[in-house]
Amino acid sequence: MGIVKISDLMHENLRVASNAMSRSINAQAEYWLKLGMMAELYPHLSHQQLVRQLIKSEIHNGMDIQRIVADTVSDDAAQEQVL
Repeated sequence: MGIVKISDLMHENLRVASNAMSRSINAQAEYWLKLGMMAELYPHLSHQQLVRQLIKSEIHNGMDIQRIVADTVSDDAAQEQVL
């Protein structure tokens, strides 16, 4: 765990969003970090699909980027073999 420095505006945005979503500021920040990471890994997915991926990741022991990338590479290789 570490400290992440963010702008005052982003902190205020986190505070407002966390209140609206009934989350702590840290939980809201972690949610946005996870969602952003998934959006970069899967730019073709919709918000709803990304949230489903987040849920699947949590079911399978959390957001381990090494596992997620390895699974993505395996899926891509399998898809290429089908084509």
